[in-house]
Amino acid sequence: MAKSAPKAEAARRPAPPTSEKRSSGNGAADVSTARAPATKDELARYYRAMLTIRRFEERAGQLYGMGLIGGFCHLYIGQEAVVIGMQAALKPGDSVITAYRDHGHMLACEMDPGGVMAELTGRRGGYSKGKGGSMHMFSVEKGFYGGHGIVGAQVPLGTGIAFAHRYTEDGGVCLTYLGDGAVNQGQVYESFNMAELWRLPVVYVIENNKYGMGTSAERASASTEFYKRGSAYGIPGERVDGMDVLAVKAAGLKAVEHARGGKGPYILEALTYRYRGHSMSDPAKYRTKEEVEEVRKKRDPIDRLREELIAKGVLDDAKLKDVDREVRDIVVRAAEFAQQSPEPDPAELFTEVLA
Repeated sequence: MAKSAPKAEAARRPAPPTSEKRSSGNGAADVSTARAPATKDELARYYRAMLTIRRFEERAGQLYGMGLIGGFCHLYIGQEAVVIGMQAALKPGDSVITAYRDHGHMLACEMDPGGVMAELTGRRGGYSKGKGGSMHMFSVEKGFYGGHGIVGAQVPLGTGIAFAHRYTEDGGVCLTYLGDGAVNQGQVYESFNMAELWRLPVVYVIENNKYGMGTSAERASASTEFYKRGSAYGIPGERVDGMDVLAVKAAGLKAVEHARGGKGPYILEALTYRYRGHSMSDPAKYRTKEEVEEVRKKRDPIDRLREELIAKGVLDDAKLKDVDREVRDIVVRAAEFAQQSPEPDPAELFTEVLA
């Protein structure tokens, strides 16, 4: 009997749910689609900002393929509306921290594209003097406190930054980004507890692109309603269409107002999608080409805004081509600066090191 007990136990154990039984909610009815009002100038600015991220990331992918970027490289292509919409909800003095898919966040914070690209290529002109690379880039001046390579590690750090905002009474709010692959980390919930306990001004932005590395959210999470993950602590949450920049802005304004008003943290789940693999070394064979193509065709955030710009008479085809040409020039100059910038002096290995 003793030997057969494990088999009997296994037989009684329920089978894990499959993706056919549960949905990640990317087409769910509880997604907020309310859109923020925007002037024609704002629409044009959001379009240009998203296009800059897209072209920058495409160029970064090319440089990686040429062997000019070492280590890991996680591209943000497809998710541009999330960071641009959220950035539009912030004020001077607010702060941002995120994980390792971070180039878009840097550009949204108005960090110099040349300095970002130089850091990616490990050059002296980079934001961390070429010593940090993609996951170790910071700009206190721009309120950007890094990409972080350890999954979920930025969440307690962002909570700490929010504590600093409250402690110094500077009126700031910290946007703390994380992915759907990080939401099951224990440190995330320790942070939620402290943030609500102390009413910290932090907005946790969950960028749900459906896949944590190569594992779909349905296979990794018992519940994929990530915006409800703070309910045990009394933290309100909302799910928004992360492929619509104005929907993200509307939800972002609501969340930031909640946090800034002394009501404590807020969780915002943005349903989005990445077109490339988890990193440049990921062939992304865990999903079909048809799935990616369908999102590109029907939900691409830049194409959707472009159509709106044309429909509202903000920009015509000729002006849109001018914007694309200007953005490409910016990215080309950033790549040239990176390639022309010298490599760090070996002596830099011993500077800015704490022992």
